[in-house]
Amino acid sequence: MSDTQPTTDPAAAASAKSAPGPSVHGPGAQSSTEVGSVFVSNYPPFSVWQQDDLRDYRSLLQNPGHAETPLGLYLHIPFCRKRCKFCYFRVYVDKNAKEIQRYLDALGREVELYAEQAAVQNRPIRFVYFGGGTPSYVAIKHLDVLLKRVQAVFPWDDVEEVTFECEPGTLTQKKVQYYREMGVTRLSVGVENWNEQILRDNGRAHEVKEIHRCLPWIREAGFDQLNIDLIAGMVGETWDSWKDSITKTIDLGPDSVTIYQMELPFNTVYSKGILAGEHESPVADWQLKRAWNDYAINELTANGYEVSSAYTLVKSSNKRSGKGRFVYRDSLWHGADMMGTGIASFGHIGGIHAQNKPSWNDYLETVEGGDLPLGRAFVTEKKQRLIREMILQMKLGALNFPYFRDKFGVDPLEEWRPVFERLQEGEMLDVVDKDRIELTRRGLLQVDSLLPNFYEESHRSARYT
Repeated sequence: MSDTQPTTDPAAAASAKSAPGPSVHGPGAQSSTEVGSVFVSNYPPFSVWQQDDLRDYRSLLQNPGHAETPLGLYLHIPFCRKRCKFCYFRVYVDKNAKEIQRYLDALGREVELYAEQAAVQNRPIRFVYFGGGTPSYVAIKHLDVLLKRVQAVFPWDDVEEVTFECEPGTLTQKKVQYYREMGVTRLSVGVENWNEQILRDNGRAHEVKEIHRCLPWIREAGFDQLNIDLIAGMVGETWDSWKDSITKTIDLGPDSVTIYQMELPFNTVYSKGILAGEHESPVADWQLKRAWNDYAINELTANGYEVSSAYTLVKSSNKRSGKGRFVYRDSLWHGADMMGTGIASFGHIGGIHAQNKPSWNDYLETVEGGDLPLGRAFVTEKKQRLIREMILQMKLGALNFPYFRDKFGVDPLEEWRPVFERLQEGEMLDVVDKDRIELTRRGLLQVDSLLPNFYEESHRSARYT
């Protein structure tokens, strides 16, 4: 995973009830973890994207793009050994080798179709992200075919970062070495928790012994950055188990640690059971999850790490040497273009958001028929692009207003002064001066619940997905 959580499955929630909106002071009216999306990865909300805007997106692709805008590529690999009970991504656990190869062939063909579009031609790729699902689930021989097709049309000569997501139990020494040889710079390993029972109860496929087994291979391969994912508030978590997970993570010493707070998007196993009335929410309340996250930040910063965003901490030594960069995250949060390829994936080019079709057959048949598998889009206005960059950059823990004045000709402090003042009264942020605000620790721990306060009025009550 990543700070941006690049793929979602909005179609699965199309008829779902919207979650209550947060208070302007951020904590939200409810303390319990209820069904609904909290994590914000884009703006405007996915629920307002529509098929009609695809005409504009297709038209845009036929015109030369802006060479000065960074361009990236996201490839969605939607296969897993098991579906975690908290997972809301578009993934499959029932596909055989033949079906996987068919999908990867289609994915390669989709990348080739994008390469034919004037909007991305003659533009170097700055970052590549393999997300899922579980990219490491795929066999080397299948992945290698995809890789050769992608690099034939989008050479990686100037790529600054290649991220690859892994599940420990799917790794072998040969796979790890292959990832390094293919140019992966940032390997992100989904540990999630170091407690065997918690992993099992939440539907994770891997075991703790598999984490320990793969770590020497990763170290030996010498990736620029090893990232470890953790989730605060998995079902069954206690203070003792959480402290133990943080201690083990510090002992491991990864280059970066990404910590998410468990939530309940509509199409998870847990959420479906709650909505069906089978049980109440099994997830810890927000106050406790934030306390666990706060503890982790304190322990990690006391052991040589520093805050990089609301979710990620990096080794201070790596940050100084340049190895603590997050090109994918920072590019997207500053308005970069990205080709989102694969089933249900979303991207953004030239001010227009687009998402692929979420159905297996629709995706495959469309690509195999020689067309981009586009499902819906949204043409943004200038203010919406401003809001998008501003709320995403708030996740970094601060906003520098000169950037927005120069790029958009708008002073956010003046435009949203009442909101900033109320958030300051609620001890969520400090207005340092006319050029900068900084989130307090309290605000950083619940930043996603603050962001809708900056939405346009018509989007504040909209379902996110």
